[in-house]
Amino acid sequence: MITKIIREEEIQKAKKYVEKGESFVIVTHVSPDGDALGSALGLYHFLTTYGKDNVSVVVPNAFPRFYRWMPGSKEIIIHEKYPDFAEQLLREADVIFCLDFNEPKRVDKLAPALMAAEGRRVLIDHHLNPADFCRVTMSYPQMSSTSEMIFRFICRMGMFDLMNKACATCIYTGMMTDTGSFTYNSNKPEIYTIISELIKKGIDKDQIYRNVNQVYSEDRLRMMGYVLYEKMKIYPEQQTALITLSLDELNHFHYVTGDTEGFVNLPLSIEGVTFSAFIREDTDYVKVSLRSVGEFPCNRFANRYFNGGGHKNASGGEFYGPLADAVAVFEQGLTEFNPNKIEDLNKEA
Repeated sequence: MITKIIREEEIQKAKKYVEKGESFVIVTHVSPDGDALGSALGLYHFLTTYGKDNVSVVVPNAFPRFYRWMPGSKEIIIHEKYPDFAEQLLREADVIFCLDFNEPKRVDKLAPALMAAEGRRVLIDHHLNPADFCRVTMSYPQMSSTSEMIFRFICRMGMFDLMNKACATCIYTGMMTDTGSFTYNSNKPEIYTIISELIKKGIDKDQIYRNVNQVYSEDRLRMMGYVLYEKMKIYPEQQTALITLSLDELNHFHYVTGDTEGFVNLPLSIEGVTFSAFIREDTDYVKVSLRSVGEFPCNRFANRYFNGGGHKNASGGEFYGPLADAVAVFEQGLTEFNPNKIEDLNKEA
């Protein structure tokens, strides 16, 4: 038995949109990760199985190549490559599902077209503080992933039987990746009830893990060795580790989207390290990824110093300026927001 967490009025209103809509667009956040892709493709497969012939998934920019095996990934429209076509799809859509983001700016350059579209917008997300830009807002931060919410949404509409293997595979991928292969934010029994139901649909969870975590390029593996040996800095008094990479360093290893996925988690295997940061230079900004174990709220750190957010143990943000300045902000943050002094942070909260 799975708890009915999503409010019934939200389910029923969105269900009517599903029943009556003829053209659908599913949108995810910029730099889509496993949960964004898993939830979007999971919903895509459900809608097509339900009999909807005009369903599209639109993402702002490219996604990591190790997700290209996912069923339906070849059908994804990348706005950065095909802006006119992507924006036309939004203009013509009856229903637009906004998945795994809480405000329009999270879809980057796709935001103006999204907000100008006249179709009914439905938000399904698990991040804090959702903006009011959709007719239906299903926002439940206590959920492990947006993919878990898609599973619950389908079940609550009474359509679990329409969930095929492709749909289940995508949902499981999103749940797995957004919990670090069920190593954080995944301690609720119902998550494993859902997994058992997905396995009944025929998914191969072992192969999914290998597809995501064990099939990488030689360049990525060499870059991983480089960051661990040359680029990892430890702050013992703060129980913290930091990895940085410049654009020149990324180009040296022939970086492609997704090659640094998971680097931020590597230092957490060091005894005594409870907070890890990966700060990577991009073409026009600096990307900040944060992970923690235990009680340290890295989402509060992301919000305070990098205008970001996310989950308690997995979050991120952005910095507009030189890489060295981003590192300076991070180090200043450690003196004010010390992971080794949780009791002080709890008093402040």
